[in-house]
Amino acid sequence: MTMPFYVSPEQLMKDRADYARKGIARGRSVVVLAYDDGIAFATENPSRALHKISEIYDRIAFAAVGKYNEFENLRVAGVRYADLRGYSYDRSDVTARGLANAYAQTLGTVFTTESKPLEVEIVVAEVGASPATDQIYRLSYDGSVADEHGHVAMGGQAEHLSERLAERWSPGMDLAAVVRLAVDTLGAQVDGPDRTLEPTQLEVAVLDRTRPRRAFRRLAAPQLADLLGAPPDDTAAAGPGPSDPATTEG
Repeated sequence: MTMPFYVSPEQLMKDRADYARKGIARGRSVVVLAYDDGIAFATENPSRALHKISEIYDRIAFAAVGKYNEFENLRVAGVRYADLRGYSYDRSDVTARGLANAYAQTLGTVFTTESKPLEVEIVVAEVGASPATDQIYRLSYDGSVADEHGHVAMGGQAEHLSERLAERWSPGMDLAAVVRLAVDTLGAQVDGPDRTLEPTQLEVAVLDRTRPRRAFRRLAAPQLADLLGAPPDDTAAAGPGPSDPATTEG
């Protein structure tokens, strides 16, 4: 007679959390920074077809790290949620807070009831009429939600990148300054020299509060080159140098 296999709930949750964290750590980091006219998103992503940063609704955007097919399903679900709520009620009733709560329920349910957690970490952000009304929410694989202010980093080197952002980010920075800071931060290495990323290696988008309704726009490589080549101010990082030919998608 064989004994039944038993794993304590604590050990089961720990194993699921470790599994999810390892999957997320394999992905390239995403940084999100507030600036004077909105919120900027940046990641190292040479693919022009597979996006890690996307529009959800008029003034709401989504960024993710981890397993692409899993966070893409979440993005599509978020668009459907926003469209349905905006159609049923009013466009102003679609908020980042409501979307973050919906995502938290999905992530938490999968984490506690399914055999495999989602290997994703996401940010939902909404640009307001002023910097004080901007909203940035970070959601983890287990459904926990953090209300972030100013900047956030996700991915394998999140802790290291967050420290760099905390040292150099300040309120009121302009778009060129935060783009330079984001690119410089994404090139940071825990071990070894920092890398310098070229515009073609990057995916960058913004929620621009000066736009009338749809605030989301992507920054193409020529625009990034102009921003990275702009004269740096006291809070910005240095401009780009030669690219690292060893860079591969992760």
